[in-house]
Amino acid sequence: MHILRLPNLLPHALVSILHPTIAAFQRADGKRKTTDAFPPVSFPLSSLRVLFTAVVLSAFSTTSAVETSDLVIEADVCVYGGTSGGVVAAVQAARKGKRVVLLEPGRHLGGMTSGGLSAVDIGEPRSVGGIAREYFSRLVASYGKTLNWGEPFKGKGGPATGGAYSIEPHVAERVFEQMTKEAGVTVLREARLASAKKEGARITELATEDGRTVRAKMFLDTTYEGDLLSAAGVSYTMMREGNAKYGETYNGIHYAEKYKPRVNHRKPGKNGRVPGGQGVWDRDFPLDPYVVKGEPTSGLLPLVSEGEPGKPGEPGKPGEPAPGVMAYCFRLCLSTADDRLPIKPPPDYDPKTYELVARFIEACQAIGDDMDLRWFSKHDPLPNQKWDFNTATFGGNLPGASWEWPEATYDRRAEIAKEIENYHRGLLHFLATDARVPEKVRADVARFGLPRDEFTDRGGWPHQIYVREGRRMISDLVLTEHHTFGRKVAPNSIGLGSYGTDIHEIRRIVKDGEVIREGKVAGGRGGFGPYQIGYGAIVPKRSECENLFATFALSASHSAFASIRMEPVFMVTSQSAATAACLAIDDETAVQEVDYEKLKIRLLADGQVLSWPPAGVATSAASPRTIPRAGSSPGRTLKNQQSE
Repeated sequence: MHILRLPNLLPHALVSILHPTIAAFQRADGKRKTTDAFPPVSFPLSSLRVLFTAVVLSAFSTTSAVETSDLVIEADVCVYGGTSGGVVAAVQAARKGKRVVLLEPGRHLGGMTSGGLSAVDIGEPRSVGGIAREYFSRLVASYGKTLNWGEPFKGKGGPATGGAYSIEPHVAERVFEQMTKEAGVTVLREARLASAKKEGARITELATEDGRTVRAKMFLDTTYEGDLLSAAGVSYTMMREGNAKYGETYNGIHYAEKYKPRVNHRKPGKNGRVPGGQGVWDRDFPLDPYVVKGEPTSGLLPLVSEGEPGKPGEPGKPGEPAPGVMAYCFRLCLSTADDRLPIKPPPDYDPKTYELVARFIEACQAIGDDMDLRWFSKHDPLPNQKWDFNTATFGGNLPGASWEWPEATYDRRAEIAKEIENYHRGLLHFLATDARVPEKVRADVARFGLPRDEFTDRGGWPHQIYVREGRRMISDLVLTEHHTFGRKVAPNSIGLGSYGTDIHEIRRIVKDGEVIREGKVAGGRGGFGPYQIGYGAIVPKRSECENLFATFALSASHSAFASIRMEPVFMVTSQSAATAACLAIDDETAVQEVDYEKLKIRLLADGQVLSWPPAGVATSAASPRTIPRAGSSPGRTLKNQQSE
């Protein structure tokens, strides 16, 4: 068995020998021809034995790669999940002098931040620190811009959920790649987790589906789904706990008043919002759900869930526990440039699939709506004639399709992603071509195509689906609405959350003979500012695992997670976890026993923001300022984000 021990730093004089060897390991599955994942780095002279082993292995693989089943990689810190937070965690641990390997089940780094979520939800900018702040500063510097992190978020007429940075996906991914290379992080791509081996309450190694083995002292789960924590036997839930469990208001089955079907919708302003902030992309009407209107025996229309396994259609009682995760979608980056690519419909496109959308159009026209594309997708300008497309009442979300995802195999996840992609492609084709769609909408859709320079390995379609919610760890500390609304303060802060309570619909079902979106919430947190995320929420119960952190699938209730779940926050929690992992290694202790005061000193030294307001920051209203549109001034665009 060949063992590759990762060094901390590597002498450039040996690059010409070492780099092709590591490239051979990366190409071991026979699928890849590049060496991007393993940048040229240098060994200390004391590592001659490792170098000798590598050279020998290279000599035996002149035309064929080393078998992955023979490869064992040893490191100090293993990060599983090449998401935005995964990259940040790996970079932080490497900067602390640890040997780091970052495993990504796919091919790309950055998760949603580089995968289509181009209007990145930021909340209160002053609450974001550390490498997250560094990353976004470097990102806009690519356009020759700077960010003023001392300015507060100012609303633009929407609900009190937060603000956003507007970016191009390929630029976002490039910065992630640069940071991993600069830090000397070893990246293994297409490294799908097969199993985790434990001795007692400690993970000793991971095995990937293609036979690679990774051994480390500390492990971080930075996946959206919580794949590693599940493999390690850590407790988790995918239930909406219900209001009674933690004394909450928005948990469990929920029917928000402002999303109940009605016909008295107010007319929007130029920004697409009605007085009070609700957007035209969030209009709900009393639509008939049956194939033949008024005849339940004719069956339900497509896009309405009934009582099939996994997607129960019974309305249920508000506040009661219920299964189900938020709806997923692809956050499209579309272009109006002349070289844009056409958005092709799926091979099995059938306009009957979108009969419910046609009835929605009828309802909008009946109240005099002058419809355009915003009724089907909130979309915000990006640099270089690109636009970030969000979802809507009938947009990219496909409620119910996401339920199976968190615990599905990787192959099954690919099938689900394709189902959601085909639905979305079909919807856009319907809006562009069907005679029942207003001409103004059809003309609006026709302006857009897939960008030629984004997601080039997928023809312009994003590689990352928006996993808004997966498994959520159950630890000794469970963050709840009491923390996000400021009624309680989580101890031992490792970062702040600041976004609103943003729950996408869980189901589209029939209630009282009408179509309704169940579970949807989009609003503030009672006026409370940034709140603390406690260290206990990112570590498991000690009896379950002593050397694991979960920074995305962290310990929180369904409704609290709806606020925490933003990319910059995940970057913050991941950096803090990596710092704690390094301390646990140095002090030879379980992650639950890390000295918090020592951790706090290091986090503050690295620029993390742990309390609100931070020292020297006034939280009174700032003076008015002009906010540039992203399409004309690449960089920061702060605006209210309803239902991200």
